[in-house]
Amino acid sequence: MMQSKTGMSTIAVAVKLLVAAVAMSAMGGASAQADSDTTRVIVSFKHGHHADMHKEIGARHGHVHHDLTEIDAVAITLTNKELKELRKSQHVESIEEDAIRYPFATTSPSTGTPYALGQLVPYGIKMVQADQLSDVNAGNRKICIIDSGVDRAHEDIVGNSANMTGDSDSGTGNWYTDENHHGTHVSGTIAAVNNAGLGVVGVNPNKKIKIHYIKVFGKDGWAYSSTLSAAANKCGAAGANVISMSLGGPTYNATENKTFAALQTKGVLSIAASGNDANTTISYPAGYASVMSVGAIDENKAWATFSQYNSKVEIVGPGVAVLSSVPTNSGTASALTVGGTVYAPGAMDGSPVKTVTAPLADFGMGDVVTTTMTGKTCLISRGTIDFATKVTNCKSSGGVAAVIYNNVAGGFGGTMGTTVATIPSVTATDVEGASMKTKLGQSATIAVTPTSYAYFDGTSMATPHVSAVAALVWSYFPTCTGTQIRTSLGKSALDLGPVGRDVKFGFGLVQAKAAYDRIRTMGCGV
Repeated sequence: MMQSKTGMSTIAVAVKLLVAAVAMSAMGGASAQADSDTTRVIVSFKHGHHADMHKEIGARHGHVHHDLTEIDAVAITLTNKELKELRKSQHVESIEEDAIRYPFATTSPSTGTPYALGQLVPYGIKMVQADQLSDVNAGNRKICIIDSGVDRAHEDIVGNSANMTGDSDSGTGNWYTDENHHGTHVSGTIAAVNNAGLGVVGVNPNKKIKIHYIKVFGKDGWAYSSTLSAAANKCGAAGANVISMSLGGPTYNATENKTFAALQTKGVLSIAASGNDANTTISYPAGYASVMSVGAIDENKAWATFSQYNSKVEIVGPGVAVLSSVPTNSGTASALTVGGTVYAPGAMDGSPVKTVTAPLADFGMGDVVTTTMTGKTCLISRGTIDFATKVTNCKSSGGVAAVIYNNVAGGFGGTMGTTVATIPSVTATDVEGASMKTKLGQSATIAVTPTSYAYFDGTSMATPHVSAVAALVWSYFPTCTGTQIRTSLGKSALDLGPVGRDVKFGFGLVQAKAAYDRIRTMGCGV
């Protein structure tokens, strides 16, 4: 998901299968030890003493979990007393904890409170405390989204139709269509509907928040300062309380500045993305004094390395691997099974929607065309040449599908750019690649299927979290001004990084319940 982040209106191209993202919380799961009197460890033994080590483990009634003979080690559980004795063995090289590894969950299944069962709750919803503050009053607020439009017919958006209006800039198409996915993703974060058994939820999920769309981006994904100024004024004319802008550029524009300053005096709260160029450049409109600038963090509350950082950054929101809606069936979901083992592949943008089953074969770096891949699934190492060339070489060598595995730790999403691929392809982690290399010749099934949801990265994804929280909190205190809500959000934010405001996190992570509590206790003018 780290590709395609240059510019806030750029769409992240790697998407993951919605249902494959269900994973337990990093803080959940079973205890590391079933019994406090036992310990699970990895014992490394001196080379050539495998049999001796197993005799000693057997004598101490140790339970073997994994016999790692390739590296002269074994994973076992045994009593603490027996472990103490085993440490004295002349055959032992070292003993270390068999550390727990959790999946890094970007969503969690709904427990039924406060969201209906059968949906995924993106991590950002809980992180900004949206699950702790009902949107029962949200009908008195209107958010204006300036973006690429929205797929109004999307299964997780259509429930808001009664509260949706919009307008389009000339040449961009209807506001209720979305040719580049961005606006629909933003919309889902703000208001994906609380539907039992369906999709995800947004910050304001119960079909109450009013939304007005101004479509300024067509398929090409860019617009002018004058277009943005006109759009912002249309938001004001439509009665918007909050303007959400997951967009920007590096050049100051006096007309824009005047526009947003005038809207601020009318009580409108304008919020914009700080930018994705990983530097100190100030983006606009986020850089104007009348606009709240939003940076991005990940699910561990760590600063997103792409997020622009400077004195204008005022607050942060979740912006890494954010799951939300995209136009119906416009995304792709990837699945991979080799020899009965199910993997969790990343997506390769540009792959055709297709399912193929064929024997797995090692295609090395994929940098040459051979005659050995006919009818095979090519297993290819990342590196040396671009993804498109690797997949094309696989096809030219007779291959019918491709898996590109990482040459460094972790997973990744890929893109083949403008290349039109005819065979399905996916990505895999370095560990998965090593595992698959032990399964060469076995049957591999790659399935690339349509989906209406996607994981995107960017300050574009952080911005709608903040905009939606602003409207949610404001709905409880409609007599507050936009400036007062802005101040309250900053003063109630969860401080991250250095104490106080800083260039990466601003005042910190936006918090819905904390902001509500602060205003309820202290008033909105403090």
